[in-house]
Amino acid sequence: MTLHHTLTTHIQKAVLELFNISIEKVEFQATRKEFEGDITMVVFPLVKALKGNPVEIGNQIGNYLVANVNEVSKFNVVGGFLNIVISDAFYVEFFNSIKNNETFGFVAPKEGEKAVMVEYSSPNTNKPLHLGHIRNNLLGYSVAEILKASGKKVYKTQIINDRGIHICKSMLAWQKFGNGQTPESTGLKGDKLVGNFYVEFDKQYKKEISELIAQGKTEDEAKKLAPSILEAQQMLLDWENGKPEVFELWKTMNQWVYDGFEQTYKNLGVNFDSYYYESNTYLLGKEVVQFGLEKGIFEKDPDGSVWIDLTADGLDRKIVLRSDGTAVYMTQDIGTAIQRVKDFPDVGGMVYTVGNEQDYHFKVLFLILKKLGFDWADSLYHLSYGMVELPSGKMKSREGTVVDADDLMAEMTTTAQTISEELGKLDGYSEEEKAVLFKTIGLGALKYYMLKVDPKKQMMFNPEESVDFAGNTGPFIQYTYARIQSILRKADFDFENVVISSGVEMHEKEKELIKQIQLFPEVIQNAAENHSPALIANYTYDLVKEFNSFYQQVSILGEENHDKKVFRVQLSKSVGNTIKNAFQLLGIEVPERM
Repeated sequence: MTLHHTLTTHIQKAVLELFNISIEKVEFQATRKEFEGDITMVVFPLVKALKGNPVEIGNQIGNYLVANVNEVSKFNVVGGFLNIVISDAFYVEFFNSIKNNETFGFVAPKEGEKAVMVEYSSPNTNKPLHLGHIRNNLLGYSVAEILKASGKKVYKTQIINDRGIHICKSMLAWQKFGNGQTPESTGLKGDKLVGNFYVEFDKQYKKEISELIAQGKTEDEAKKLAPSILEAQQMLLDWENGKPEVFELWKTMNQWVYDGFEQTYKNLGVNFDSYYYESNTYLLGKEVVQFGLEKGIFEKDPDGSVWIDLTADGLDRKIVLRSDGTAVYMTQDIGTAIQRVKDFPDVGGMVYTVGNEQDYHFKVLFLILKKLGFDWADSLYHLSYGMVELPSGKMKSREGTVVDADDLMAEMTTTAQTISEELGKLDGYSEEEKAVLFKTIGLGALKYYMLKVDPKKQMMFNPEESVDFAGNTGPFIQYTYARIQSILRKADFDFENVVISSGVEMHEKEKELIKQIQLFPEVIQNAAENHSPALIANYTYDLVKEFNSFYQQVSILGEENHDKKVFRVQLSKSVGNTIKNAFQLLGIEVPERM
């Protein structure tokens, strides 16, 4: 039982005995540094019910706790705040109970509980993954790991947008300008090769628009009449009608892209349990639209297009099928959601990791699924996140000005190498060990910098700043973990099996560290509830700051008292384990030495 739970129970009992009133909850906060105490009860919420002075109420409850609760050694009241001092014995007993638990804070899934499916990445097969995809993948993967640690069964998935006009643009450009190029013949990753032709299409399209405008067309007319876009639209119709040569080209070029994506995912350290393809799920979506028409949920316009009217729900009319019978994104998203629950019957909710420009789309999607009668629609969540920008500005994939994910990861590794070599702490490393370390630091810097920001916020990614070995960065935390491992390697005595007596007198810094470790289970639950890896990242930074303060002020291996020395090594080990587990939830590796 946590300290919060223990104190809540005793305070509820105190209020009942002292004032003959039952209270449902007790509000706590951290004690302000200028006052003595380990945890503070906020008295103000009780004043109205108890009809008394907050200082008097605080003193009465404080006296009761000291007299009746072993964990409470003393207290003080400041205004409406009861500052409670917890005995050293409580912290030592708590520490003894968790120090050998390598997964402290993690909860196993309950038997029979519904699973959660987390969707992330979900790329288009017309270009390589870029900086925005990196934030998406890191967020989705981390949220899946956090949900798992909080006690949920989790499936990781993605929907690959492998059909549509954007795919046809790359295919058409390859037909016109490709001269039979392949990943093998060019030495390019397949996703990069296909992405080059997407950029090529855009150049040709813009040229045609300019020519049509010069001939007297408006810009809107030119965009619709340009030969390239008309050919791409025809290719999409040919694909939907199953034209063999179009279908074969589509399969070939998509496979080039899938092979390229897999390399990127492996380097980034993310994975998936299942893959869904828009080319499969859009057909089920079309069937569901037909079903919805028959039920009166959807309505057909005179031109044959199918819509849903959501004006009564505060939204607008939304198209679900074009007049020519082709599907829109909404069609395939309806089909995909339904297919996933068919494939995984234990799924009771889904998390969609998609940028905030799609906020409205997901409001509509969830509402449509609800109107179609699916009870799990109430457990759908859009993990909406802000865009990522670089100091140089926004990215545009059509113009080929995106920051390529592979290039960025390579750049981060190189930056980590440069800084590590400048610090000169690589004696005794083989070249192979150095390469692994540079990648661990570089990717750790990238991931932590991305994940420490609240997902909802737009962010500026600064590669140089992220690889700083001081401050709120991945390398700073990795370095602290490595420092702890160095302490454990130097400890030439048995510290594993020793149980420290609850009568040991604690240093204030030891107590602060244990208090920080004690918060970890609650932080995991909060991060899961809020779908926010930032809560884990910033908790870890706070833990590391507390450890470094402890390290600077308290002798560990140099301590003369053997019991205290053992305790401090055990405490260091527990901090290291918590850092490792927290970083595991962020998808970040920790090096044994740096």
